[in-house]
Amino acid sequence: MSDSYSSIADAADSGSLQRRVAACAAQQGAHEDPWSWMWDNRYTWAAAPGWGAAWASAEASGNPDPGADPAVITDAQILSQVQGMLGA
Repeated sequence: MSDSYSSIADAADSGSLQRRVAACAAQQGAHEDPWSWMWDNRYTWAAAPGWGAAWASAEASGNPDPGADPAVITDAQILSQVQGMLGA
């Protein structure tokens, strides 16, 4: 599976994944309003290498909410991406 634009867009629009990224951003001190930071940067973090492919694979296997499943996009992947975007 590849990082298709459709899969990246679906990941960016996932409320479950948005909440996880915003929680990480808050923990990392991203902004006074971590939700706004997450929202403003949602297509950048969703386009992280491998995220679109992981998302597509989860959907193909029938996962009803890939964004809530830490086996699809791990907390470590989220942390690494957020830290990279913050220059941490």
